[in-house]
Amino acid sequence: MIRRLDLRTDPTAELPRAQQDVEHALHVVGPLCDDVRARGEEAVLEYGERFDGVRPASLRVAPEYLEKALADLDPAIRAGLEESIARLRTTCEAELEQTVVTTVAPGATVERRIVPMQRVGLYVPGGLAPLVSTVVMNTVPAQVAGVGSIALTSPPQAEFDGLPHPTILAACALLGIDEVYAAGGAQALALLAYGSVATGGSVQPVDLVTGPGNIYVAAAKRYLQGTVAIDSEAGPTEIAVIADDTADPAFVAADLISQSEHDPMAASVLVTPSDALADAVTAELERQVPTATHQARISTSLAGPQSAIVLVADLDQAVDVANAYAAEHLEIQTAEAAGVAARIVNAGAIFVGAWTPVSLGDYAAGSNHVLPTAGCACHSSGLSVRAFCKNVHVVTYTEAALREVGHHVEVLANAEDLPSHGAAVGIRTGRTR
Repeated sequence: MIRRLDLRTDPTAELPRAQQDVEHALHVVGPLCDDVRARGEEAVLEYGERFDGVRPASLRVAPEYLEKALADLDPAIRAGLEESIARLRTTCEAELEQTVVTTVAPGATVERRIVPMQRVGLYVPGGLAPLVSTVVMNTVPAQVAGVGSIALTSPPQAEFDGLPHPTILAACALLGIDEVYAAGGAQALALLAYGSVATGGSVQPVDLVTGPGNIYVAAAKRYLQGTVAIDSEAGPTEIAVIADDTADPAFVAADLISQSEHDPMAASVLVTPSDALADAVTAELERQVPTATHQARISTSLAGPQSAIVLVADLDQAVDVANAYAAEHLEIQTAEAAGVAARIVNAGAIFVGAWTPVSLGDYAAGSNHVLPTAGCACHSSGLSVRAFCKNVHVVTYTEAALREVGHHVEVLANAEDLPSHGAAVGIRTGRTR
């Protein structure tokens, strides 16, 4: 069901990771992205037909389909979406940075102005599961940031005549997103990054692309970075759980299963100093997995090289392992869980205590579920309102303020053998003419 890795006897053993990495997938997505750049919307339609099994009548989803999807939406699902939107909007509004003006000397000010991105592209997966919650997680922080132009793409579905899943369309309508494209995978990201105007289409390029996806979506982000900004390389999902003898094995097993349900390549890792808990969780997995709706993909995920029960000497080593692994989602189910969580420096999101499962964060915690994967949490952050903003310094000096500091500028410019830099100050202060 799931292998064991004992770091007590072999502390140098490699941590569980998927065998297929982003670098490998780059060789696949690079030529595809180049083709979309060269041929535009026609290339995107062809790739949709090849990979998704359907060729949409139009890439752009007509307004009437968005309106119908919202009108047909189950009221309970709508209520859940509205609650998720409200909670996430609350945290985004609290996290939105404000413009700050600093007076560094009399007559000298530096303003850090917060400027929203002008146009962004949001990606919502639609392969094994229609991730309607990802519409919320991408859109709300962009709207709170003040982004003026938002385009969203999601794969065409053969069972819905080439449209994205109707629940995804309904969420777009609920949030007021009317620029929606039936495009998935790397080709969708290339369409957003390059636009299609140069090839006779109507899609304007974006400044930033956000959203999770499979390994090829993550690779496309890496390939397109520089042409467009990205949030992070959010590939197949992963969960790590630090747990000790106080943890409920049924809870731990259910949480490992919940992320394995996403994708056969999803990673589920338990880090524990307790052999007894490891045994109990294994027994719970054997009990719970056979009754799961998506038993096949869950079993594949748990049995893969990316998943394991990792045995450690104590919680100190568990923290070290968790920081080295840098999980997308990290649960702490231990005694004094808050204290353990405080020692974590590398994780996309941390879920503290037995009553805070990752599933809560996936939908309605008020946090964002678009998070860095594959160890990228050591240098990248989860999606937030900040991702949709830029900082611009606005510098204002009076003549007196420039005269007060100008000689320092000239000295430093000469020290770097850039005398014309100094002369640009001197010509104003009368030192050079």
